[in-house]
Amino acid sequence: MAGISPELASTVAAIIDGGSLDAAARSLRITPSAVSQRLKTLEQQLGQVLIVRGRPAKATAAGESVVRMARQIALLEHDALAALGLDDAGGRVSIPLAVNADSMATWFLAPLARLAENHDIDFDLHRDDQTFTARLLESGEVMAAVTSEESPVAGCTVAPLGVLRYEAMATPAFMKRWFPDGVTEDALRRAPFVDFDRRDTLQHTWLRSRGLEEQGIPRHYVPASYDYAQAVLLGLGWGMLPGSQATDAAASGAALPLGGDPIHVPLYWQQWNLRSSLLDAISTEVIEEAARVLD
Repeated sequence: MAGISPELASTVAAIIDGGSLDAAARSLRITPSAVSQRLKTLEQQLGQVLIVRGRPAKATAAGESVVRMARQIALLEHDALAALGLDDAGGRVSIPLAVNADSMATWFLAPLARLAENHDIDFDLHRDDQTFTARLLESGEVMAAVTSEESPVAGCTVAPLGVLRYEAMATPAFMKRWFPDGVTEDALRRAPFVDFDRRDTLQHTWLRSRGLEEQGIPRHYVPASYDYAQAVLLGLGWGMLPGSQATDAAASGAALPLGGDPIHVPLYWQQWNLRSSLLDAISTEVIEEAARVLD
């Protein structure tokens, strides 16, 4: 069987990035029928379905392998052109990365901004819980990820970043209303808390450290890191604030700690095991920033 054409592989990646054949056609500046023909050609060559059409289109396991190959080729081509002094000929390169919401809100964007000053990069950030970002590496959807997974994903390298520290916090007015006699078990059973989403277990873990289960305790769901912190700082409920959000809130008096042990979430940087000067530059900048700001 002949090898996989980079042009055909990049077409599959464009479908996944755009979510549809029409979006891929616009990105590649070809007709939708041409996109469909390229996809059909590659699927016939490989004897496997690569894309499940839907809203959005999804890659099959075989399609994920092709997408990963396409991204690696694009990255290596960019590196080669840059090494030859022909980086303008290659244009800008898109680097998809996965990161948890709290890292994005507190420390992760600063190193990316510095990198963008010196490299022609378009960062494509995928936000998910730190326990799920590794899956995006496995699928080929991203090239690197901030994750809580210490064991490397197949085909990836892993480096420790540090620990993101979470404190249980609430506003002074909330404390006065719900904890007039202190943060007791009875008060915690009545006081509402804020969950990020239905996969967020930080508040549940903190409650269990105080001998309580979360079932039956009132809660709000606020699925965005900045808005989550705002909800806590507006007195909607108590919640676990990360890193600089907790430090700044305590320093300004906007929120007070409820006490109890903080929760420490170890974070790791996983990236494709690929010899790429650009990917290595991103890794270095991210790891150095994490060393400055994480515990």
